[in-house]
Amino acid sequence: MSSTNKLNVDFSTGALSGPSIIESTRSLADLVGIFADQAAFAALDSSRVVYRVQSFQPVDVDTEGGLFWGATVLEPGLVGDEYFMTAGHFHVKRNRAECYSTVLGRGALILMDEARNSRVEWMTPGSTHYIPACTAHRVANIGQSHLSFLACWPSDAGHDYETIRLRGFNLRLRCVEGQPTLVAQP
Repeated sequence: MSSTNKLNVDFSTGALSGPSIIESTRSLADLVGIFADQAAFAALDSSRVVYRVQSFQPVDVDTEGGLFWGATVLEPGLVGDEYFMTAGHFHVKRNRAECYSTVLGRGALILMDEARNSRVEWMTPGSTHYIPACTAHRVANIGQSHLSFLACWPSDAGHDYETIRLRGFNLRLRCVEGQPTLVAQP
């Protein structure tokens, strides 16, 4: 293995390190239209960081049979009564699956198939989640501290954020009387 294909994972935090790590940050400004309560969204500082992603891509994008590895740290917070969450996506190649493994914190993995049937899986340290093909997915931080999770997905899967941006998920995860509750989206 060449040094550019070497990855180090800090399994106590989920942080990735190595010579070829790609990093990105998503602030509230990057998540326009994701949260239901637009007044609450507008009242927050748009530069506030919601999540950070690190990815290790040892092969070219679209390499059939290749795998990517990633780490996401999702901040705690609310927009109105909705938990901070990732943008959510389908894969461009819908027949590609993905795995998430929780390192720190408490979260909710929200899954929706193409027929818009949704469900949630609760994320706790050590929980590993298989995201089937043809399934949109997003993560919400339901705790008071950082939520950190690792991911592994096919390098040719691609990310279709646009479908979620236009149609959303049919359920929203809201804080109702202090508890995470799935609520139907009108």
